[in-house]
Order: sequence, then C-alpha cells, then structure tokens
Amino acid sequence: MSPTISYKDSSRQRRPGSYQQSMDMEIKPPPPALYMDNHTERLGEDDTEALLQELNSPSYMVPRGYRAELGSILLLLFLYVLQGIPLGLAGSIPLILQSKNVSYKDQAFFSFVFWPFSLKLLWAPLVDAVYFKSFGRRKSWLVPTQYILGFFMMYLSTQVDFLLGDVEGKSPDVVALTMTFFLFEFLAATQDIAVDGWALTMLSRENVGYASTCNSVGQTAGYFLGNVLFLALESASFCNKYLRFEPQPKGIVTLSDFLFFWGAVFLITTTLVALLKKENKEVTPSKEETKGITDTYKLLFSIVRMPAVLTFCILILTAKVGFSAADAVTGLKLVEEGVPKEHLALLAVPIVPLQIILPLIISKYTAGPQPLNTFYKAMPFRLLIGLEFALLVWWTPKVQHEGGFPIYYYIVVLLSYALHQITLYSMYVAIMAFNAKVSDPLIGGTYMTLLNTVSNLGGNWPATVALWLVDPLTVKECIGAQEQSCGTTAAAEVSLESVMMSKYYNNGFS
Repeated sequence: MSPTISYKDSSRQRRPGSYQQSMDMEIKPPPPALYMDNHTERLGEDDTEALLQELNSPSYMVPRGYRAELGSILLLLFLYVLQGIPLGLAGSIPLILQSKNVSYKDQAFFSFVFWPFSLKLLWAPLVDAVYFKSFGRRKSWLVPTQYILGFFMMYLSTQVDFLLGDVEGKSPDVVALTMTFFLFEFLAATQDIAVDGWALTMLSRENVGYASTCNSVGQTAGYFLGNVLFLALESASFCNKYLRFEPQPKGIVTLSDFLFFWGAVFLITTTLVALLKKENKEVTPSKEETKGITDTYKLLFSIVRMPAVLTFCILILTAKVGFSAADAVTGLKLVEEGVPKEHLALLAVPIVPLQIILPLIISKYTAGPQPLNTFYKAMPFRLLIGLEFALLVWWTPKVQHEGGFPIYYYIVVLLSYALHQITLYSMYVAIMAFNAKVSDPLIGGTYMTLLNTVSNLGGNWPATVALWLVDPLTVKECIGAQEQSCGTTAAAEVSLESVMMSKYYNNGFS
C-alpha cells in the first residue's frame, strides 16, 4: 500500500485463523518442569546442569523490574533501529524502480533482496557456536557485521546512481541492484541473529518479553527513517513545496548522500558499543553453552522435527498467502496509476505515532500464556483489508484529475493504511512474543531465529510469486491503437506515444 507496507513483511510476521483449538493444544508452552525434562532427554548432562544452575541462580529467583534494565532495553531498541535502516532503504527501491517503468517480473526478481531474513536460519547456528569468549559471544558477530555494513553503505553511495540508471540516461540494472542489496540485507540479517540472541541474555527472564517490543518499535523507527523520510527528502516536488523558498531540480538529499550518512552512523555507534557495552559473562556460559557447530545444527534439526514445531512451521509458511498480493502489489499499483511515491511516503507520517504506540498496547495482551490468541483474532480482519486494497486500486484512476487526486482520496488511503497497521502489528507482536516465550536460551539465537525466519519465509515466497504473476495475469487494452501490444509497461508507453502522434498528425492535416 504505502512504502511502509510493501516490504515490511520481510521482517514482520502475522497470520492464521480457524485452527485455534488445535494450535493451542499443540504449541502451548509447557510448564517449567516439563520444559526442563523434555530438554533433558535431548541434551546431555552438561546442559542439564546448566539448566539447573539457571533455576537456582539469584537472577532467576529474584524478580527484576524493567527500570533496573532500562539501559539494556534502550540499547536493544537502538540496535533494532539500526537494523531497520537497511530494510527501509531496500523497501524504497521498488517504488523508485516503479517510477522508472520496470516490469513486474523485474520487481519480483528484486524481491529476492528480502529473502536473507527468511534464510538466515542456514547460518544462525554458526553465529551461535563460533565466537571469541573474551570479547563476548554476541559482540563477536555484532561488531564486525555492523562495521562491514557501515563501510558497505559508504561504498554503495558511490555506485547506486549508476545502478539505478540515473547516469547518462541508462536504464536500471535490476540484476546488479538485486545482488548488491541482497548482500546488504544478508549483513542486516546477520546483525539480527546476534541481536535476537543477545536479547535473551541481556535481559532477565521476566523482562525478556520487552525484546519483542524493542524489535517492533525499533524496526518501525528505522524503517521510517530509511524509507518514508528518505523518499520525502529525495523528492524534488515535496521539498520544493514544503521545505524550500526557491525550487530546485533535486531533493534535499540523494540516495548516495543518505547511504553515506548512515554508513558513518553505523561506524561511530558500533565503535561505542564495542568499547562501552559488556556482555553479562555471569549468565552467558550457563544459559547459552553449546558444544560446537555440528551439535548446534543437530539440535536445530531435532527441534524442527518436534511435532508441535513442525505443525507451527507449516501453518506459518502458508498462512500469509491470502495477504501476498495486497501487501506486495498495492503500493506499486498506486504508483503505476499516478499517485506520487512521495505522497504515499508522506501519508505514512501521521501513522508513525500509531506504529510506535500499537506494540506497547498489544504487548499487554500478548504477555500472557497464550499470545497467539491475538494473532488468530486479527486474521479475518487482515483478509478483509486485503479486499479493500483491491477496491482502492480499482477506484484510484476513477478519481484522478489533471491536478492530481482530491483530498478525500488521500483520507481514504490514510484510513485504509491505519486499519492495515492495526491488524499487521497485532499479528506481528503476537508472533514475536510467542517466539520469545518458547525459545530455549541454551541455543537462544538459533531457536528464536528458527521461528522468526519461518514466519518471514511464509511472507516472502507468496509475495515474490504474486509479483511474478502480475504481468501474465494483467490484461491491458490499447484504446485507439488496436494493433499495438500493451502487455507490459514499456509497450503501453510505446502504444500511448503512437496514439498521441496519430492525434497530432490528424489534427495537423484536418
């Protein structure tokens, strides 16, 4: 729908509906004693001793309020904000490409950029098992990954104009763009593994639920900065209308400027985290002790084979099919119908307070023993909003006039977007809370990443398929140019030019 809808699903989860009773029976978190016994059967004596040590530790027995860990909560929030920047920037590229009239098959190919968040399970055990103990288990991956991200963004700032075809009138190089931003998102996904795992030891067990709130609020803020704010400041028309006294041909910032700035921010803040934040070494050995990469992968596959986990994965992989076309195509279709991409970005601004407040409100309902109940209840409403998006796309060209679109049209879009966000965050916070609640701290990063990435994959593969099918399933009629083919955007433009030339000559010789 708006820039914050199309690809946020790469890092956001949501869905299923009528399977509530069976899901509650199969995936309900077991009591602590049963939870320990089940893992005792699968793990060795050393891991059992670690669990017993955790149960008898003072940090486990003495409750700690969130104020006692406010510094750690704020750090997690900031790390998730940084994670949202690459997601937001990658989410803005499809809208830029759409304004350059690329095909939907190219859009589908570029959508693979968001798959690293669905494939990070492949290297999550490596992040869990290989580290420098003296430096810190999570910092061993977080710090170098964010340094690479910073330098990569600075280098990309020198190449992005060429890749987008802004130099000498060249067309966008979609293949090179996809490969470049795939690597970009791969690094962001690796950072996410480290942060997700660190959250389980940085916060005490009674406060670990705040990790999902930090995730949703932080990613929302970062996505807003990298997507909505960037698209607005990059637009010459928006800047000339609202921020300048004299019109200029370009916006206040360019994509290369934006990349360079955030690259510098990544480098500076990563240095501060490396020097000033220490990992909790008292709890790290007992809560996250593993035997190596091979054992971690074996344990991972044993988790996947568990009936409850397998059922949950199958449901999440298929639950988002009903949302795929609406989420992936709506925003692009609105741009195709003439809605300026910067106006869509601007409409997201009044929604930002809602996006920040919603996780805080919804977390009160997902903090109990059955967080997925919120997920189930939001499912039918989310499906209905998808139908409303289809009607919105159909209605858009009917209200367009020479000056653009009337104010009431943007109000309808804004209300539709607000309702979408309510259902989206209800499902997202619920699934994140469930994942955090059932994740085993013995393999914290891998366990939580398994559940999160399955949810991401369940949103990414339907979106890619939906984009790929847009062109072959779209029927376009060339009015006034019956012999022309309008199967693609480029062909439609050629047909339009021929119609205009025909009218020009007919008027000239009549």
